[in-house]
Amino acid sequence: MLLNASDSLIVIVDVQEKLAPVIHQRDQLIGRMRWLGEIANELSVSMVVTEQYPKGLGISVDDLSAVIENSRVIEKMHFSAWQEPAFVDAVQQAEKRQIVLMGMETHVCILQTAIDMKAAGYSVFVVEDAVGSRRETDKQAGLARLRQHNIEIITSEMAAYEWLHRSGNDTFRHITKNWIRG
Repeated sequence: MLLNASDSLIVIVDVQEKLAPVIHQRDQLIGRMRWLGEIANELSVSMVVTEQYPKGLGISVDDLSAVIENSRVIEKMHFSAWQEPAFVDAVQQAEKRQIVLMGMETHVCILQTAIDMKAAGYSVFVVEDAVGSRRETDKQAGLARLRQHNIEIITSEMAAYEWLHRSGNDTFRHITKNWIRG
């Protein structure tokens, strides 16, 4: 199944001030999240953000502030966002069936959220170059387990091109000129 911008919801999971500094390749990952988030905003793709225990881990990182400024931010205590009633409400209110997950940590909160949302009937896509863990081995183990649960593993560029769907129009020219350079 290909992504459709009108039926997609981006979920950015726990990219927080005190967690991000210890994530393997954090700068590249946050850069890809920002890149895809900016394209999503241009294409009017809805977005929800979670923050795991913000009193302890802080709020979402400044590097994402412009991307998430109009998003609903959900505080959570469960590792799976789907276990939080406020998150379930936000997702249901969005009325989208395709969930695009980015964030931290791949083998914990991304994994548990993806499995729960798939079980709830959503099509779940995890953006491999926009998820991370403290250790690369944990990220890879998380991705392997997600594949075992038939969760789609994609890249940020795959998502962008699937949302664009075709070339030769003003939207395509605008996005490729500003975000996708050869």
